[in-house]
Formats: sequence, C-alpha cells, structure tokens
Amino acid sequence: MNKRDLILSLLDPDQTPEYVPAAFFLHFDPAYHRGRAAIDKHLEFFRYTGMDFVKIQYEHHVSQPQISRPEDWARLPRYGEDFFAEPLKVVEGLVNAAKDEALALVTLYSPFMWASQIAGDQQLTRHVHENLALVQQGMEAITGSVRTFVRACIRLGVDGFYASTQGGESHRFADVSLFNACVRPYDLSIMEEIDQACIFNVLHVCDYHGGYDDLTRFLDYPGHVVNTPLQVGEQHLSPQEVATLFNRPYMGGMERTGVIASGTPEAVRTTAESILREAPDRFILAADCTVPSNTPWDNLRTAIETAHHHRH
Repeated sequence: MNKRDLILSLLDPDQTPEYVPAAFFLHFDPAYHRGRAAIDKHLEFFRYTGMDFVKIQYEHHVSQPQISRPEDWARLPRYGEDFFAEPLKVVEGLVNAAKDEALALVTLYSPFMWASQIAGDQQLTRHVHENLALVQQGMEAITGSVRTFVRACIRLGVDGFYASTQGGESHRFADVSLFNACVRPYDLSIMEEIDQACIFNVLHVCDYHGGYDDLTRFLDYPGHVVNTPLQVGEQHLSPQEVATLFNRPYMGGMERTGVIASGTPEAVRTTAESILREAPDRFILAADCTVPSNTPWDNLRTAIETAHHHRH
C-alpha cells in the first residue's frame, strides 16, 4: 500500500490502514516561498520527515487595499488568476513531482481568514459589529478571489485542500447570527465546491486567534478528515471524542507548541506513543495546527516514525 492508498483507506470504515499515517507542517523561510526554491524545500521536508501526504503552504498574502472604515470593504477588488501566478507555479511543480507517491493538498485559507489578513483581526470583528452589510460586500469579493485560486489548483491536479476556518472562536461573535451572516455562508460556498471536486480534504478549525467554547458550529462543514484543537472551553477532548463528534477520522493529537516543538526526540516518541495508544483506528497523527518554523525536523521525523511503527 503506497501513501496515496494509505490515506484514502481512512475513508473506508471497513478498512484498517496498514500503519498509522502522520503529517506535520511548518512555514519555511521566505527564501523558500516562491519558484523552484519553494518546490524543492517542500519536497525535502516531505521526504526527510517521511510524512504521508504533501501539504503545500500558501504564502501569497494580500497587502492592499488599506481597510480603515466599514465603507472600505465595499471597494475590495476581486482578484483574477494572474494574481495567483506565483503560488500556482509552486502547486503545479509539487503536483508534478509528488502526486504519484502521495496526495497533494493545498493550504486554503477561508474568506474570513483572508479578511482578517487584510484588515487585522480586531478591526474586522469591530467592522462586522458596526456595519455587517458593508463587510458582506467585501466577503463576496474575497470569496470570488478564493474560488479563482481553488479552481486553478483543481485544474492543475491537486487531490484536495487543507481547508482552514476561523470566526467561531469564543471571543469573537457571541451572537451566532453574526457568524451565520459573515463566516458560515462563505466557508460553505468554497468548502462545498472542493468537496464535490476533490478526493481528500481536511477540515481545519484553527485556533491561532483564540480558543473555542464549542465546535458545534462546524459539525456539518464538509471535509473527509477533521483537524481541530483538543482543548475546547474547559474540556480537553480525546482524538476519539472529536472523531465521534464530527463523525469522521481525526487528524491531530499533538499540541503544536508543546513537546513536538521544543522537546527531545525521545520525549517526542514517548508523547506520541501515549497518544497512539488511545487513538481511534482511523487516525492521522499530527499537530493541532502548523508547528513553529524553528521546530527541529528530527522531532517531526521521530513522531512520524513512531506512528508508522505503532500497531493497535
């Protein structure tokens, strides 16, 4: 069973993968964000760590236009495919280089995450409260831009996306109607499209801007596998509990800034073994999100090798 078949076997409840797959990812130095250097660094990382799919980082962020008032959202441009030329070259190169041996998944930031990158997290939240309708105009434009990128990636042959979402954090919108108006419809517009077009997508509920009191807002989001933090409010969930909650395989188990980032390889192995003993049968050992860029690659390789040698 090659790595492609291994990961896809997770989607069949009647199959048990030959070994526990694993994957970790980090942001590379800016020198490796574009062109051949980015392609080569992704491949070096994939092969050195032994991870079970290729996760293509997205490093092409919007710096303009300036958002300072709610009215500015109505003037956001809708970007065409030429705007994405550089990340698409990296996608094409990695699909061509690695797709025969492993699934190629592209990092996909949600429209709301794009909006946060454009305006800043606090300002975006404030504008939603001040003038939701104007922010929604900007969200429509952003969603169109994201869709352009998604469709180009699909045309290039990607297997799926690591689809990240935010907006449901406990500090953000106590009024669920605001989440339902400015996060959910734009998430689903993109996620339902990739669900129809791709064989393997990861739903990632991201906690970089704060934690969650519950995950119920995301339970019906598409995604073949779910990757979430395990700390939810005052409760620490197990991988099995999250898998049961979302009714799909869980990917995660290791805290991104914990032992994986700064511990010794032996400590990483011990922690991974503890997680694996309690993990469900259909499981990918991973962190709850992208690990710090200075995380030792040997730590990641140790965790992945531990998963590969684990047997239930």
